[in-house]
Amino acid sequence: MNKKILILAGLSFLLTTRAAVIYQNNFEQEPLDQPPASFLVLDGDFTVKASEGGKCLELPGAPLDAFGALFGPATNGNLTVSARVFGTGKGRRFPTFGVGLDGGGGFKLQVSPAKDALEIFHGDAALTNAPFKWKSGVWTSLRLRVQAEGAGAWRIEGKAWLAGATEPSDWMVRASETNAPAAGRASLWGSPISGTPLRFDDLVLTTE
Repeated sequence: MNKKILILAGLSFLLTTRAAVIYQNNFEQEPLDQPPASFLVLDGDFTVKASEGGKCLELPGAPLDAFGALFGPATNGNLTVSARVFGTGKGRRFPTFGVGLDGGGGFKLQVSPAKDALEIFHGDAALTNAPFKWKSGVWTSLRLRVQAEGAGAWRIEGKAWLAGATEPSDWMVRASETNAPAAGRASLWGSPISGTPLRFDDLVLTTE
């Protein structure tokens, strides 16, 4: 599926949800072989690379560790972040990857192929999970929302789906929090455990 079709699909989602875009990046205007100037790389050699006739953000397959980067404006809740991620497995080794909101210690939606799971974390603490079957060599879309649902209550919801599949109509994994999220930027995360690169594309941050 080419990037033009994916961009049109993203616009359809925004029109359907009446979401207001506050940040988006498909890396087409970014210089190659360096991280976007607007990013804050926490750790890892994230650089823009040519991919499938366009560009994406790539995290190399070595070293084998956990890496992250921040993007977009600093906010604290009532937001949705979306992205596409591509990775491959090698033998019995699989990458993990995700997107987050509210800074480096905020909420994170993570695909964990070794567990066949989609997980929600708050910082390093796992809050909940749901079954998810990842497929090597296929782009995976992720969407994470953090939203106030009443006085002193916050709802954290996530979903993921493979390229070529229909986006789930409902959120696949949910958690709740009583403390207001700390102000922070959106994030992306990756652990190239399989020793092969991870690629990130079509970042979108919206407020509803």
